[in-house]
Amino acid sequence: MRFDLGHLFQQSIEFFSVARPALFALLQQQKIRGPIAIATGAIAGSITRYYLGIWFLQKFGNAFPYGTLFINITGCFAMGFFVTFALEGTIIIPPEIRLLIAVGFLGSYTTFSSYELESMSLLKQGNILPAAVYWLGSAIVGIVSLQLGHILAKLIVK
Repeated sequence: MRFDLGHLFQQSIEFFSVARPALFALLQQQKIRGPIAIATGAIAGSITRYYLGIWFLQKFGNAFPYGTLFINITGCFAMGFFVTFALEGTIIIPPEIRLLIAVGFLGSYTTFSSYELESMSLLKQGNILPAAVYWLGSAIVGIVSLQLGHILAKLIVK
């Protein structure tokens, strides 16, 4: 599969033109706005991640996870910029838009950005030890958990 940004854009426009009436009706309900914003952002974030991953794979091969590295770094940059802009900027950003971008789009684009944001928040609050435990614990326990899941799946498949 070749990466085609024009095709991706066309598919996105088609999806939203078909989904627009249903989304508009749902958005009239206050309780559903947050979850709809998150889901809408997640669709865009996961598709962006998918196509960027394909593009990097086609350009650089699979000897190193360049796509994932790029996604993690750009996701962290975007999260840092957006959260700072949204919380400290002079422009008021509605809660649904904050959810759409930070939780939906960036959350599905890369969970790594959330991990780094939470680590930095702990550090900014002066919670050095909890930040270190969270930062290192997530990485170390994460790789151990991945390996345990791998082992369990191998035992079941046998």
